[in-house]
Amino acid sequence: MKEYFLLQFKMLNRRMIDFGLPLLIGYTLLPFIFLLFSNYLFEKTTFANYIYALLSISFISKLNEPKRNDFLKSIFNKKKYRELRIVENIMYCIPFTLFLVYKKQFICSAILNMLVILITLFNFSTNMNVTIPTPFGKKPFEFTVGFRKTWYVIPIAYFLTYISISVGNFNLGIFSMLLIGIVCFSYYSKIENEYFVWSFNLSPKEFLLEKTKTCLRYFTLLVIPIIIALSISFFNEIDIIIIFFLLCYIYLTAIIFAKYSSFPKEMNMSQGILMAMSFMFPPMLLIIIPFFYSKSIKKLNTVLHD
Repeated sequence: MKEYFLLQFKMLNRRMIDFGLPLLIGYTLLPFIFLLFSNYLFEKTTFANYIYALLSISFISKLNEPKRNDFLKSIFNKKKYRELRIVENIMYCIPFTLFLVYKKQFICSAILNMLVILITLFNFSTNMNVTIPTPFGKKPFEFTVGFRKTWYVIPIAYFLTYISISVGNFNLGIFSMLLIGIVCFSYYSKIENEYFVWSFNLSPKEFLLEKTKTCLRYFTLLVIPIIIALSISFFNEIDIIIIFFLLCYIYLTAIIFAKYSSFPKEMNMSQGILMAMSFMFPPMLLIIIPFFYSKSIKKLNTVLHD
């Protein structure tokens, strides 16, 4: 078991290095971002403990991926496998647990730890060949693949919208819209094979336009129920709803341009830093969007031609 966790630690270090993030900066920056997000969440809504627990469970549930667990079962006996999964889930849960304790949410913290242990009792079989239907086309693939991995976040966002309307908490409703925006944002973290870009048979400008239109159209499809519900229930705040909706549009456009600005490689540390800085100071988008766009055109010219 010790060797397994050492291997996981080395793999995490390798991912940081491959991303272009020095280990010292990575292990300093990640806890800072986690604390910043956690504090922001607890400051903005009284339902933060429930949202926090849902987010942590959705994060930890990724460890229950069937193929991954079947591989572990082939290495460890039943007892060792169960012990490893319990320890692993608790370790992943520690940051959430500590913050909940810091906020004196002792009951929520205890329930969360009980749930992450119970998750290990579920045994999903890889023999089940179930394809989750999506409301998206097969091309481009980002939303089709991403939705099947994160589909559970969508009903959570809709449920948060219902709660926000029920208790009159407008900020929680905005958070639910941003939650879908963040999920869609994550769909563009991976670069595809050059062949899938070449198959579009478009010029670089047309390709980026097509990618952007598809992204914004599918994001709108997912978020429109929230926008309609919030607009009806908080009509006086409709201008704020529109502003945050347009901000999601702008950030999604930015991540698409950022993705292809280093094509065919994945985004490096400098691009990640620029995107992070734009979240702290949105006016920076006026500079980085044209910058990423021009770099994307140059990179895509190696595969696509006018």
